[in-house]
Parts: sequence; C-alpha cells; structure tokens
Amino acid sequence: MARNVFFSFHYRNDFWRTQQVRNIGALDGQKLYTPNEWEEVKKKGSAAIEKWIDGSLVGKSCLVVLVGSETASRPWVVKEIIKGWNAGKGVVAIRINKLLDANGNSSTAGSNPLDQVALKNGTVSLSSYAQLITPVGADSKAVYASIQANIEQWIEDAIAIRNNYKP
Repeated sequence: MARNVFFSFHYRNDFWRTQQVRNIGALDGQKLYTPNEWEEVKKKGSAAIEKWIDGSLVGKSCLVVLVGSETASRPWVVKEIIKGWNAGKGVVAIRINKLLDANGNSSTAGSNPLDQVALKNGTVSLSSYAQLITPVGADSKAVYASIQANIEQWIEDAIAIRNNYKP
C-alpha cells in the first residue's frame, strides 16, 4: 500500500521536476495545484495558505521536501517543514536538481532546507535528525532510477526517525 505523503517544493522552479517524482507511482500525495489555482490561494493571503497547508497535511504520514536550487530560501517550504514535523509526520528531503525541467535543463544543488528549522529551543536544527538524500547518478535518468528504487524506503526511514524522536 502506497504511503500518503505531502510534497513540499519551490513551485515556480521545480514543479516539472516534482511531477516526475509523483509519476513514479509509489506514493499517494496531495493534489498539486495548477499555476492558476496556486495563484488564487496566494491572492487570498497568508491565512489561506496556512489553511491549505494544514488541510493538506491531514492523513499524511510523511512530508517529502523535493529540494531544488532555491527550495531552502522559500518561506512557505520552511513553514510546511515545521508544520509537518510538529504534527508528528516523518520528514525527508530529496535533492531533485539533477532531474531535467521542462526545457531539458538540470540545476545546481541548493542548500539543505532542514537547516532552516530549529529544534530544542533553537540550539539544534532538524537536519540533525531528518535526512537530506542526494540520489546517486550522474544524469537525470540515473537520478530518477535512484529515486524510484529508494523513495519508499527513505519515507519509511523518515517515519521511523520521527516516531523515535524524543525532544
């Protein structure tokens, strides 16, 4: 049975890459908004975005952060990570920068967004617990194959890490 997960990512830069991960078919995820739908939510303001995040996390067992070149600098990605972790969800970050975008281009590896989330009164970052995975492979096909072969185990590991976390 596929895990039901929440995908967190930088929409403008990485939507195409995230679709590749979603199409692996090993997971069930939240409905991804079209660009127009996402703009409608954004127009309604921060409260509407927070409501969408909270609603999208319901029934999910893990938050999967798909990390591109600018993901760590996106405030809503950081907020999603915090909300997921605080709700007891497993959290795993997976680099997708080597997957090709709609124009056939890869991108540079970005910073670890898990470093942006402080735990234990701000002295330890979430990256001390949750994993940032760099899939093996020199090109997009190899990286895709690595994600396809391992994503279910990475998610199971993330859930186990969260379940064993003792603040």
